[in-house]
Amino acid sequence: MRAADPAALSAWYRDCLGLDTDEHGLWSQEAGPTVFAAFESEADYFSRAQQTMLNFRVRDLDAMVAQLRAKGADVAEETHDMEGVGRFGWVTDPEGNRIELWQPV
Repeated sequence: MRAADPAALSAWYRDCLGLDTDEHGLWSQEAGPTVFAAFESEADYFSRAQQTMLNFRVRDLDAMVAQLRAKGADVAEETHDMEGVGRFGWVTDPEGNRIELWQPV
């Protein structure tokens, strides 16, 4: 991921989302589903200036949103429930990248 301040952005992901990577960026996570989804180039689901959007699985969306807000993160007010899929929320990192948070059913 490109960043104007890679060290600061890495620290934000570590402190706010728990991505505790090693010096090579290796991050181990729990086993579970991973989603790869391509969007139409004109889709407005996230900013057209942003080429990709990360989506992180969370155990408890409400708790994660509260944790992020307590750290001063830019968290969207709305959440979305998708029947059979789960709940979704969004946070924007300090470099302006919108991130999706997904609590699977």
